[in-house]
Amino acid sequence: MKDQKQKMNLASLDSIFTTQEERDNANKETVMNIPIESISDFPNHPFKVIDNEEMNNLIESVSQKGVILPTIVRQKDDGSYEMISGHRRKHAASKAGLKEIPCIIKNLTDDEATILMVDSNIQREELLPSEKAFAYKMKLEAMKHQGKNITSDPVEQKLTSREMVAEEVGESASNIRRFIRLTYLIPELLNLVDDKRIALRPAVELSYISVDNQEFLYDIFKYDEATPTLSQAQLLRKLDEKGELTEDKLEDIMREEKPNQKEQFKTSYDNIRHYFPKNYSNEQINDKIMELLEKYQKEWKQKMRDSR
Repeated sequence: MKDQKQKMNLASLDSIFTTQEERDNANKETVMNIPIESISDFPNHPFKVIDNEEMNNLIESVSQKGVILPTIVRQKDDGSYEMISGHRRKHAASKAGLKEIPCIIKNLTDDEATILMVDSNIQREELLPSEKAFAYKMKLEAMKHQGKNITSDPVEQKLTSREMVAEEVGESASNIRRFIRLTYLIPELLNLVDDKRIALRPAVELSYISVDNQEFLYDIFKYDEATPTLSQAQLLRKLDEKGELTEDKLEDIMREEKPNQKEQFKTSYDNIRHYFPKNYSNEQINDKIMELLEKYQKEWKQKMRDSR
């Protein structure tokens, strides 16, 4: 009776996390408590595990009740395990002082593990653009490796892997493409996209410019906090593809005032006049001010270059 009860529990747990095809292979899967230190993270796991209020709530729950839903792992050649689904639960369990967590052990290929890892996380609310970007890219590459570029129904029109991913996650195929392009941004710019300081469409355009120019663009942002509009980003991309995007041009484009950013600067004549000799004409004063401003700008540019 005891063995029978264990088998029934296994089927119940497994049904939560698997497809029918995977349940048909249940004889290859087991559920057991595994030491946390024996479980490594999934390589290049795209979903961030953050110590925030939500995590603190999970840690408190795990402290009181343990890990209720088993994580999903696969065994590696050296006998240790690799986490597929459950990175947040593993982190919470570790923070709560647990030494072991319940795991469903699956026998999966690299591509199967990648697809399951993405599918287990992609429906979460409030995913960051960077999480979507790398998750979509990883799943798309895994599907291409498997040759999954047609529907299961031969009568239906053939679908590309990107269209299949789009259907599964509820995004348009064009949005899948845009998110994947974000993986070509340097990490510093991608963080600005996550922080909602650069919008998706301009970020996609910026992903096409060279790494060197992306790095210089980030330097400008650090000093000016000037974020590009879509038209500015498109112009940067166009010039970069032609090999005409110099640091000076990039800076000039980014320093252009946007209509909603224009402010009037006013000062009185007396505030300026007493800084110049009495025999200076207004024209001479204007020329000297412009000369000093140009000198300041050159020094500022050099300071930015030296800081890179």
